[in-house]
Amino acid sequence: MTSIIDSSVQIHTSSELTPIPPPWFGEVVLFVTHLKKQGVLTKLCEHVRFARRRFGRYDMIDFLVVLFGYAISGERTLEEFYERLQPFAVPFMALFERDRLPSRSALSRFLAALTEAPVEALRTLFLDDLLARPLTPDKQTGGLVDRAGNSWMVFDLDGTREAARQRALPQTDELPPPFRRLVDVCAPGYRGRKRGEVVRTRTTVSQAHSYQWLGSFGNRGNGRYREELRKALTAIGRYLTAYQLEASRTLLRLDGQYGNGAVIADVAGFAFVSRGKDYHLLDHPQIQARLHLPPDQIQQRPESQTARSLYDCPELPVGPEGIPCRVVVATHPAGNKKSPVGVTRAGVVYELFFTNLPQHAFTACDVVELYLHRGAFEPALSDEDKEQDPDRWCSHAAWGQECWQLVSQWVWNLRLELGHQLEPTPLRITEFAPAIPEQNAQTVMHSAESAPASGYGPPTTATSWKTGRFTGADFPLQPDGTLRCPAGSTLTLQERRQEADGSLRLVYAASIRNCRPCPLREQCQWNGSATAKPRQVSVLLHPLVVAPEPILWKDWSRRHHRRAACICCTISGWIFRWHRAVCFPRPRRRQYFLGHGERIFGSRGQSA
Repeated sequence: MTSIIDSSVQIHTSSELTPIPPPWFGEVVLFVTHLKKQGVLTKLCEHVRFARRRFGRYDMIDFLVVLFGYAISGERTLEEFYERLQPFAVPFMALFERDRLPSRSALSRFLAALTEAPVEALRTLFLDDLLARPLTPDKQTGGLVDRAGNSWMVFDLDGTREAARQRALPQTDELPPPFRRLVDVCAPGYRGRKRGEVVRTRTTVSQAHSYQWLGSFGNRGNGRYREELRKALTAIGRYLTAYQLEASRTLLRLDGQYGNGAVIADVAGFAFVSRGKDYHLLDHPQIQARLHLPPDQIQQRPESQTARSLYDCPELPVGPEGIPCRVVVATHPAGNKKSPVGVTRAGVVYELFFTNLPQHAFTACDVVELYLHRGAFEPALSDEDKEQDPDRWCSHAAWGQECWQLVSQWVWNLRLELGHQLEPTPLRITEFAPAIPEQNAQTVMHSAESAPASGYGPPTTATSWKTGRFTGADFPLQPDGTLRCPAGSTLTLQERRQEADGSLRLVYAASIRNCRPCPLREQCQWNGSATAKPRQVSVLLHPLVVAPEPILWKDWSRRHHRRAACICCTISGWIFRWHRAVCFPRPRRRQYFLGHGERIFGSRGQSA
């Protein structure tokens, strides 16, 4: 019998337990080295100050480094994090030049005692650190190029929610009122699909091309979305100043909770696109009249069977101040289940999209696609939940939870930054929307029942050949899709005809029974009372004049750089030597290496 055992291999076992460093310890070393090199730890000690009793020998930096380690580790709870870290507490704190790890109870008291001032100082330092170092040496930021060749910088503003369960408690006159631990951070509100009785909402701001976080602003219940929006715009303004970008070329993709007319005044100076929730605008005469005309475009995504008919309504007064806004109405037949978005009327689902993007650079379909492209933002939130889960409860106090979520976003940005340094990749360019074909090609491709690729412009009518006669402009379009003549009669749609130049002609006609006794017949019809036919009016829908260029999207991969920073423990060999010394120590001799092999601790954790 042939044995496969090599006699030169000897296996030794021992009953002595040797703790193994957690797999995320190498990444902590990398982060600490980078933070020291950039002077971030020093700035944390100098600018983020919070003095309070019962902290003993701890400073605020001691608690912040614990939160940094917790965010890097990805451990599910603080309890599990402390269990993994406790055997290596001394070297962990020594990395940050601290000598003692705060206990879990001390960390809990610290987070509960935090006030607004230190958290806002931490927020300012977080944004300063983000803007101090660009991702690439040439300060590339990505962008969006519209059909006219103009560049836009896109930011995503979205709200995430975390629900909390609460047990039902008996409430009688003999019992004191119930006390809930999460009363400072949660309140009843919209929970979405999450289970719970109370919820906390936070507004997140992201640069859509680099996936960097610019801030997080949380509040109880449904949040204070307008106050959070103003803070988010302040952070975006600082980003634009740092990279010398124009606010007029900045596009904000807003969550549906900002889709009302009152918010439009808050984003003045920026371009925006948002899903609207002011469905009373559907009763506006201008929208009602437009809905009875052919749709501008048909929009359908590859992964969905829903085909939306789009109606573009520019310069519509929205909100209490009547601010002119471009409203795109999307309709599709209702299904068997209730639609999660929009409003259903007479078997048709209506959706509203608000924007102020110019029509010559973005068609109605481009506007809807831009908003739905926020789906690319949802995977970023999903990755954040899987890797760091910043919405998990770290404190029962509002400012303590806010501090933890800022640190979590800081770690995300640092991973992106280190990933770009370790594996720099060029900016990728994606065709977001194809180019619009030439006018002659449109005429051949679409019929009277389909819309041109650029959509339609405002309806126009012909002018009169005789002075003093009624023109088509004297027959206004009504909300029910008909025309009203100067005498008060109704003209209904009789014919749709495609013209040679690609225009769509809609022919409306009155009833001869109304025209014969009309006192204005001499002024209305060509031959007056001798005319045997009723009055007809043609409404022309000309193809919208839009630049033909494709829309281009410039960005980087969402996960490549961030994950490159997570597995870079072998870079330059020095982290590998540290990892080998910790994970495979010599018998009865435990050494920790930092930097280029420098020994900082000897046996039994004593200073070397």
